[in-house]
Amino acid sequence: MIGTAIAELHAWEALDSRGRPTVAAEVVLAGGARGRATVPSGASTGRHEARELRDGGTRYGGYGVRAAVANVTGELADAVRGLDATDQLGVDRGLREADGTDDLGRLGANAVLAVSVGSAVAVAAAQGLALHAAVAEPGARPLLPLPMVNIISGGAHAGRTLDVQDFLAVPLAAGSFAEAIEWCARVRAGTAEVLADRGLPVALVADEGGLGPVLPDNRSALDVLVAGIERAGLQPGTEVGIAVDVAATQFATGEGQYTLAAEGGRVLDAAGLVDELASWCERYPIVSIEDALAEDDWVGWTRATQVLRGRQLLGDDLFVSDPARLERGIEEGVANAVLVKPNQIGTLTDARAVVRRAHEAGYTTVLSARSGETEDDWLADLAVGWRTGQIKVGSTTRSERTAKWNRLLQLESQLGEGADYAGAAALPVGREAVR
Repeated sequence: MIGTAIAELHAWEALDSRGRPTVAAEVVLAGGARGRATVPSGASTGRHEARELRDGGTRYGGYGVRAAVANVTGELADAVRGLDATDQLGVDRGLREADGTDDLGRLGANAVLAVSVGSAVAVAAAQGLALHAAVAEPGARPLLPLPMVNIISGGAHAGRTLDVQDFLAVPLAAGSFAEAIEWCARVRAGTAEVLADRGLPVALVADEGGLGPVLPDNRSALDVLVAGIERAGLQPGTEVGIAVDVAATQFATGEGQYTLAAEGGRVLDAAGLVDELASWCERYPIVSIEDALAEDDWVGWTRATQVLRGRQLLGDDLFVSDPARLERGIEEGVANAVLVKPNQIGTLTDARAVVRRAHEAGYTTVLSARSGETEDDWLADLAVGWRTGQIKVGSTTRSERTAKWNRLLQLESQLGEGADYAGAAALPVGREAVR
């Protein structure tokens, strides 16, 4: 234990992909091993998420994190110094107890997560292991995830040119991770060509590297994406499916009401929004729908789960990687998949608990990056080691996105026959999800 005891913590302000400050930390173990982590930040955040700490004031428009950085080297360091970093549960418990709030808002979820991840990275270094191997269950084979790749964006990721946040490509028939990424790169390029042919500007790149065109309505993005898949020389539905991140919380305007500002202020109730999504599923090869209803519209979600069955129904704002909210979903039979974002819950222990519980209950899991990302690639290793089956980090452009894809490409090359590729089987009903 002596060599793996936490000895020192360093922290500093770093910049994320939107040019906003975030917390970076380095955990130094007694034996000399070091682990660095720079944490992400979301734009479309649910109100039940763990709360990051921002400084306010004029620096960086109020987004500074000097207080959170000071908390890493102050109270959090005092709480974990001397703890055995190989005991991730013990380290994360110490971090939570030091903060003392449910949402980690006193010291900052951004500060806490930086230490949590940094500790795991340091342990892997001390053990001479890749991070995916260090976090894996004993005897578990590495599993390369099915990628879900952003092609067209709206909502909070692209200036709300569309109400729906993201339209993504899912390479169903690809036989390897490398082939899957190549197909998605072709789809993005093909979609850009389709937009250019139609006289629509493609210069706007959204937060996660997707295209941010101005389109007449939300459904038009699906028409463009299908055309983009075909332009790429791939078959919509059989080879490449579509995932939609509705992010309905972002345009929920009242009790069970949803206003589509990009469609002239059209107002739908929950049933109307579900019916709209169902009509999309009848016409387009949609295999996954994320946040179909708002974060607390449990009644609407129940209807969505009934009406949209046969697709992956993915809870992001609904579950916020929170074990308690996931448990409610399981008990009420709501959704069938969980988006897992470590910074939504604040520690690796809690994020992993959500993955485990979801799998026990038959829910699929998608490990996800955030719109404000960093060049760190630890998320890729977590997906492989935790066997999440799916991953969503953005598009095939922008270095904070490609860092994760490149790490997965490296792992596939290095592991060879020693790893499996999840493919379409990672979806709740595999290829049967496509009509």
